[in-house]
Amino acid sequence: MNKILFSTILVFILIIYLTNTKEKFHYSPLKSDAVILAYGDSLTYGFGVKKEFSYPSVLAKKSGLKVINAGVSGEVSIEGLKRLSKFLEKNPDLVILCHGGNDILKKYSKEQLKNNLIAMINLIKQSGAEVLLVGVVNLSFTEIKVLALYDEIAQETGVMYENKILPIVMQGRAYKSDYIHPNKIGYEMMADAFIEILEEYKVLNNTKLF
Repeated sequence: MNKILFSTILVFILIIYLTNTKEKFHYSPLKSDAVILAYGDSLTYGFGVKKEFSYPSVLAKKSGLKVINAGVSGEVSIEGLKRLSKFLEKNPDLVILCHGGNDILKKYSKEQLKNNLIAMINLIKQSGAEVLLVGVVNLSFTEIKVLALYDEIAQETGVMYENKILPIVMQGRAYKSDYIHPNKIGYEMMADAFIEILEEYKVLNNTKLF
């Protein structure tokens, strides 16, 4: 079996698994007074635009829910892990975890990044909140795709998972304010993608998206 055929089969299996995951696991629907914690680095903070155009702000506007922006520009995953507990004290119902971009850019250990993300997910689950993991891309001159470890984490932890939007945003000049950060359009695309995936998982309904 050649490498191309083998890779194609693996991708097909992964697609089937992730599709079935939406049916296999049950996630609690968000109530009208639910709180969403947007947790991550500069992609969450909204670097490059006014705060009102960050994805958490747009998500709050379109969903009608309270969204806490807990993004810190330049933060690496070990730092994110250390500060997570204080935000979980706010008792969020859902945490959108979009972290690891700076680890990737700085070429930190992928194994450590994976361990840190899983530790964050475990803390979030222990708090009683649901998790939406966002796949972060590995930027290079040859390709832009989500780092494979995010797929692995989603499978191993059984959390909700979105892995399509960041590759789209990062490949489009019209969606970015610089090489690695979205612009107003890009951040809105992120918010819309998160709303769409949450609706697919039947966690979010009756949004203001349309």
